[in-house]
Amino acid sequence: MYHFKNKIKNKHNWYLIDAQEKILGRLATIIAHYLMGKHKTTYSPHIDGGDYITVINAEKIQVTGNKRKNKIYYSHSGYSGGIKKISFNELITKHPNRVIKHAVKGMLPKNKIGYLILKRLKIYSGNKHKHTAQKHHILNI
Repeated sequence: MYHFKNKIKNKHNWYLIDAQEKILGRLATIIAHYLMGKHKTTYSPHIDGGDYITVINAEKIQVTGNKRKNKIYYSHSGYSGGIKKISFNELITKHPNRVIKHAVKGMLPKNKIGYLILKRLKIYSGNKHKHTAQKHHILNI
Protein backbone atom coordinates (compact mmCIF):
# COMPACT_ATOMS: atom_id res chain seq x y z
CA MET A 1 0.00 0.00 0.00
CA TYR A 2 1.26 3.43 -0.85
CA HIS A 3 1.38 6.10 1.83
CA PHE A 4 0.96 9.68 0.81
CA LYS A 5 2.24 12.54 2.91
CA ASN A 6 -0.90 14.63 2.58
CA LYS A 7 -3.51 11.91 2.88
CA ILE A 8 -6.99 13.35 3.10
CA LYS A 9 -9.95 11.28 4.18
CA ASN A 10 -12.51 11.28 1.39
CA LYS A 11 -15.88 9.60 1.35
CA HIS A 12 -15.93 7.11 -1.49
CA ASN A 13 -19.39 6.52 -2.96
CA TRP A 14 -20.36 3.36 -4.82
CA TYR A 15 -21.86 3.54 -8.32
CA LEU A 16 -23.43 0.76 -10.38
CA ILE A 17 -23.25 0.80 -14.18
CA ASP A 18 -25.04 -1.62 -16.51
CA ALA A 19 -22.83 -2.09 -19.59
CA GLN A 20 -25.50 -3.76 -21.68
CA GLU A 21 -25.67 -2.25 -25.19
CA LYS A 22 -23.19 0.54 -24.26
CA ILE A 23 -20.30 1.63 -26.50
CA LEU A 24 -16.93 0.61 -25.00
CA GLY A 25 -15.00 3.87 -25.41
CA ARG A 26 -17.81 6.16 -24.29
CA LEU A 27 -18.47 4.01 -21.24
CA ALA A 28 -14.76 3.88 -20.35
CA THR A 29 -14.45 7.68 -20.33
CA ILE A 30 -17.37 8.00 -17.91
CA ILE A 31 -15.95 5.27 -15.66
CA ALA A 32 -12.50 6.93 -15.61
CA HIS A 33 -14.13 10.30 -14.83
CA TYR A 34 -15.89 8.91 -11.74
CA LEU A 35 -12.92 6.78 -10.61
CA MET A 36 -10.63 9.84 -10.55
CA GLY A 37 -13.25 11.95 -8.76
CA LYS A 38 -13.48 14.65 -11.42
CA HIS A 39 -17.21 14.96 -10.84
CA LYS A 40 -16.62 16.26 -7.29
CA THR A 41 -15.98 19.86 -6.35
CA THR A 42 -13.04 18.76 -4.18
CA TYR A 43 -11.12 17.26 -7.12
CA SER A 44 -7.37 17.61 -7.03
CA PRO A 45 -5.10 15.50 -9.27
CA HIS A 46 -2.64 14.61 -6.52
CA ILE A 47 -5.31 13.38 -4.07
CA ASP A 48 -7.09 10.06 -4.37
CA GLY A 49 -10.69 11.25 -4.07
CA GLY A 50 -12.60 9.13 -6.57
CA ASP A 51 -15.41 6.64 -6.11
CA TYR A 52 -15.96 2.91 -6.51
CA ILE A 53 -17.52 1.70 -9.75
CA THR A 54 -19.22 -1.68 -10.18
CA VAL A 55 -19.91 -2.68 -13.79
CA ILE A 56 -22.32 -5.51 -14.61
CA ASN A 57 -23.15 -7.23 -17.92
CA ALA A 58 -19.60 -6.75 -19.22
CA GLU A 59 -20.04 -9.42 -21.90
CA LYS A 60 -22.80 -7.37 -23.60
CA ILE A 61 -20.60 -4.34 -24.35
CA GLN A 62 -20.70 -3.02 -27.93
CA VAL A 63 -18.04 -1.55 -30.21
CA THR A 64 -18.53 0.49 -33.37
CA GLY A 65 -17.37 -0.24 -36.91
CA ASN A 66 -15.38 -3.38 -37.62
CA LYS A 67 -13.63 -3.43 -34.24
CA ARG A 68 -15.42 -6.62 -33.19
CA LYS A 69 -13.38 -8.65 -35.70
CA ASN A 70 -10.39 -6.33 -36.43
CA LYS A 71 -9.34 -4.98 -33.01
CA ILE A 72 -6.35 -6.82 -31.57
CA TYR A 73 -4.91 -6.64 -28.05
CA TYR A 74 -1.14 -7.17 -27.75
CA SER A 75 0.90 -8.27 -24.75
CA HIS A 76 4.57 -9.12 -24.39
CA SER A 77 6.25 -11.51 -21.97
CA GLY A 78 9.59 -9.67 -22.05
CA TYR A 79 11.42 -12.46 -23.86
CA SER A 80 12.47 -12.43 -27.51
CA GLY A 81 9.55 -13.44 -29.68
CA GLY A 82 7.26 -13.29 -26.66
CA ILE A 83 4.56 -11.15 -28.23
CA LYS A 84 1.02 -12.47 -27.90
CA LYS A 85 -2.09 -11.17 -29.59
CA ILE A 86 -5.76 -11.83 -29.09
CA SER A 87 -8.70 -10.40 -31.01
CA PHE A 88 -11.60 -8.54 -29.44
CA ASN A 89 -14.00 -11.39 -30.25
CA GLU A 90 -11.84 -13.98 -28.48
CA LEU A 91 -11.21 -11.75 -25.46
CA ILE A 92 -14.89 -10.84 -25.01
CA THR A 93 -15.83 -14.54 -24.97
CA LYS A 94 -12.99 -15.72 -22.69
CA HIS A 95 -12.55 -12.74 -20.33
CA PRO A 96 -15.20 -10.04 -20.87
CA ASN A 97 -14.06 -7.99 -17.86
CA ARG A 98 -10.56 -7.47 -19.30
CA VAL A 99 -11.92 -5.53 -22.28
CA ILE A 100 -13.43 -2.80 -20.08
CA LYS A 101 -10.49 -2.83 -17.65
CA HIS A 102 -7.99 -2.36 -20.48
CA ALA A 103 -9.95 0.56 -21.92
CA VAL A 104 -10.27 2.31 -18.53
CA LYS A 105 -6.64 1.67 -17.56
CA GLY A 106 -5.45 3.58 -20.62
CA MET A 107 -7.42 6.64 -19.49
CA LEU A 108 -6.03 6.78 -15.95
CA PRO A 109 -2.78 8.42 -14.80
CA LYS A 110 0.34 6.27 -15.15
CA ASN A 111 1.59 6.62 -11.55
CA LYS A 112 0.98 5.32 -8.03
CA ILE A 113 -2.40 7.01 -7.72
CA GLY A 114 -3.50 5.50 -11.03
CA TYR A 115 -2.77 2.03 -9.65
CA LEU A 116 -4.87 2.74 -6.55
CA ILE A 117 -7.68 4.16 -8.67
CA LEU A 118 -7.87 1.06 -10.87
CA LYS A 119 -8.30 -1.16 -7.81
CA ARG A 120 -11.64 0.55 -7.15
CA LEU A 121 -13.08 -0.73 -10.44
CA LYS A 122 -15.12 -3.94 -10.07
CA ILE A 123 -16.27 -5.61 -13.30
CA TYR A 124 -18.63 -8.60 -13.57
CA SER A 125 -20.15 -10.49 -16.47
CA GLY A 126 -23.80 -11.16 -15.82
CA ASN A 127 -26.32 -9.38 -13.62
CA LYS A 128 -24.96 -10.49 -10.25
CA HIS A 129 -22.15 -8.91 -8.24
CA LYS A 130 -20.86 -9.52 -4.72
CA HIS A 131 -21.00 -5.92 -3.49
CA THR A 132 -24.65 -5.91 -2.48
CA ALA A 133 -23.87 -4.66 1.04
CA GLN A 134 -22.74 -1.30 -0.33
CA LYS A 135 -25.46 1.14 -1.23
CA HIS A 136 -24.95 1.73 -4.93
CA HIS A 137 -26.10 4.82 -6.76
CA ILE A 138 -27.21 3.76 -10.22
CA LEU A 139 -25.61 5.69 -13.08
CA ASN A 140 -27.89 5.86 -16.10
CA ILE A 141 -25.75 6.51 -19.13
